[in-house]
Amino acid sequence: MMPAADDRSRASANPPADLGLLFHRLNNQLGIILANAELLEAKAGDEMSRARAAQVVSSVLDAMTTAREIRLHAR
Repeated sequence: MMPAADDRSRASANPPADLGLLFHRLNNQLGIILANAELLEAKAGDEMSRARAAQVVSSVLDAMTTAREIRLHAR
């Protein structure tokens, strides 16, 4: 999905703010994935499904940590 024209013009006008917006959007998307994976883990009917959902939860938490580290080092 392409960003809206006003998003692109803001990005060129203020790159650090755009980077913050990018991390905010990424974190929101990861949060949605995390919530759904946790729900799947809680409602899974068998151990294999629970283990797979737990792996997704763990991976999303790792991705959130990595995004946070990149953001802190990008300042």
